[in-house]
Amino acid sequence: MARLARLYVPDQPQHVILRGLDQQPAFVDDQDYELFIDCLKAAARDHHLAVHAWVLMPGAVQLLVTPSDEASLPKAMQAVGRRYVAHFNRRYARRGTLWEGRYRATVIEGERFFLLASRVVELAPVRSGLVAAAEDYRWSSYRHHIGLTVDSLITDHPLYWALGNTPFERQRAYRELCEQPFDERETNQLMQATLKGWVLGSDTYRDWASRTANRRVSPLPRGRPRKVREPAAPPGAAGAAGALGATPTASAGTTSAGAVATGGNAGASTGSQGAAHTPSSGPFSSPPSGSQPGSNAGGHAGSHPGSGSGATPGANTGGPSGHSAGSSPSGSGGGSSSPPAHHGHKPGTGTH
Repeated sequence: MARLARLYVPDQPQHVILRGLDQQPAFVDDQDYELFIDCLKAAARDHHLAVHAWVLMPGAVQLLVTPSDEASLPKAMQAVGRRYVAHFNRRYARRGTLWEGRYRATVIEGERFFLLASRVVELAPVRSGLVAAAEDYRWSSYRHHIGLTVDSLITDHPLYWALGNTPFERQRAYRELCEQPFDERETNQLMQATLKGWVLGSDTYRDWASRTANRRVSPLPRGRPRKVREPAAPPGAAGAAGALGATPTASAGTTSAGAVATGGNAGASTGSQGAAHTPSSGPFSSPPSGSQPGSNAGGHAGSHPGSGSGATPGANTGGPSGHSAGSSPSGSGGGSSSPPAHHGHKPGTGTH
């Protein structure tokens, strides 16, 4: 199955997770952390990626970013990975990849989940037990948001600016927000959406995102699509369909039987029309099972070409054996009769 394109919705933030391979450390000492930050700064600048929050942990990286276009985030992460992995392998004499597959990312509804995602990113070291307080951890953007340092990598999001009118008000409001307990249900929703790559937001937001995204934003329903059954035919429809779609053979047989039952020139003429349209009335066909004695007499009278001019055309063609099918229309016994119509015809078509 082909991979889906990286999810992108213009001007919408994304939560990103990059994990180390087999839970092995991707950073060993301060030099590794510092080089990764330098790589991320250069890639964000070159590919116009706004970084709002970040954290580097021994076995994982988390980011909160807003790409400027569809290729911004993929190209930035590719540039960081290529440069940093080469350094790490060279320094520690190893080969191969450093990360557990591709990075995971999802588009989030900013009004509802941006500040939650920022807290999840920057408080990850506390939740993982690496430090007791988030300000004690050097390798995150938390210290920037509470005013302890200025981080040139960070581009503050408008939703962070909305926390206060001054930098002091924003920093205090953000610290107080981070001191509140997490809503574990929403936190789990964020992590699952990021790992699976589906949009996180309200139903209205997902509907809007699905119309503007570069691909579908939610998984397809499980299982095979349901079969749509044809509606049942109303009573009597089968009989009507049979009457409309009756085959020429059936009509010929019915008409011939009617001609035999009624007898006379009119019945024989009707039988000759049925014989002209069906292969069953050819020169080698057998008589209908329901033939009456009157039909045999009529057929006998028309089966002898020399029977005289008194024989009618209908009597000539209405016989059960059909020997007179090739006789002249006048019913005379002349020897220049045309060949039987049966030869050279496709069954039921009446054409050569």
